[in-house]
Amino acid sequence: MIKKHFIAAVAAVMSLSAFATSTAWAQNAPADQQLVKRGEYLAKAGDCVACHTAKGGKDFAGGLPIATPIGMVYSSNITPDKDNGIGNYSEDDFDKALRHGIRKDGASLYPAMPYPSYAKVKPADVKALYAYFMNGVKAEPTPNKGVDIVWPLSMRWPLSIWRKVFAPNVAVDGADDNSALIRGQYLVEGLGHCGACHTPRGVGMQEKALTDDSTQFLSGGVIDGFLANNLRGDARDGLGSWSEGDIVAFLKTGRNSHSAAFGGMADVVANSTQHMTDEDLSAIAKYLKSLKPVKDGVAPLAYDDKTHQALRKGSDQSPGAMGFLNNCAACHRSSGKGWTETFPQLSQSATVNADNPVSLIKIVLEGAEMPWTQKGPTQFAMPAFHDRLTDQEVAEIVTFIRSSWGNNAGAVSASDVAKVRKELPKKTVGADSGTVAKK
Repeated sequence: MIKKHFIAAVAAVMSLSAFATSTAWAQNAPADQQLVKRGEYLAKAGDCVACHTAKGGKDFAGGLPIATPIGMVYSSNITPDKDNGIGNYSEDDFDKALRHGIRKDGASLYPAMPYPSYAKVKPADVKALYAYFMNGVKAEPTPNKGVDIVWPLSMRWPLSIWRKVFAPNVAVDGADDNSALIRGQYLVEGLGHCGACHTPRGVGMQEKALTDDSTQFLSGGVIDGFLANNLRGDARDGLGSWSEGDIVAFLKTGRNSHSAAFGGMADVVANSTQHMTDEDLSAIAKYLKSLKPVKDGVAPLAYDDKTHQALRKGSDQSPGAMGFLNNCAACHRSSGKGWTETFPQLSQSATVNADNPVSLIKIVLEGAEMPWTQKGPTQFAMPAFHDRLTDQEVAEIVTFIRSSWGNNAGAVSASDVAKVRKELPKKTVGADSGTVAKK
């Protein structure tokens, strides 16, 4: 009997011990898993997958070519693979690369990696990102590719000087300001690294401003042959006529009543912003709407129906008008108002009225495709016209669009179009930029 009670007591103690152990694990594991989940969200907010995934490659395995003024660099493998990725990185190593632009071996990273923006990411968020990349990402053994930059421009030691001159001090953890405006600023200036595309670059290829201390911040910049639009409060070529709701809709679905995402921004919406919470998107919108215009006091454009009536009556027989009717009006309509959230309006469009017409020219030549999103699952595309229209015909149509329905932007020349056509993939564009390309 004593033996029986002894065995029962031991079993009870072991059961309690096992319960205590499992309870302790259950208390700790959700915290770790929660950190990984938080890191996953932050990685999406930072759109890490877009740059660190080659076309047809594995997520985060690197190899994406990134053009720079001195040659081609390739994104690195940031999976936890120990031979080719960051599997041997400590959290401090990870932090130095992310926010300081310094690799584990001590060499400086090219600023194609937007560490001047990531410098604003707080250590607590760096910790979550590290937890995600080490525990939530599959290790991929994809080797890294060397840069295609000729010596001596390929030397990395001058980048240490670049960092000291242009990279800001990194953020520290502190008391959180939970206001939407401050949260939006943190996301835009930091993880969102919006300035990396939307801010013009200086002679050292540095962003001319990293914060709203200057109106050059987010005033527009050229990247991948597109003009990343002015995101400030300018009424003609910025977000002055957009509401906070318009911005949230654009970031969530890739479209709104004013425009549709194209080029690199379509990837940002597909990979990043559509996955963000409504609270964070609203915070971003609030911050962007707080930015003063570059050109203060400029009146917004007003719709003018004269072009619409002239096209309907056939009284405008100019080459630009005829080219628009034959190639564009079926989708964008003779009114220039398009179809809401289907085919973007051309009247009062920031892209159309930008001083630099490169985006409009490139869209006509190369076509464009809306991103597929969960809230906007219908994907519309515009065909390419590079093999149908000559440089002169494109110039006439684009000039017509930029001066119709109340638009008030400068004319475009055939030579402007030829420059853009020259940068298109050779396999789809003929060598003679002044003629229609032959397939």
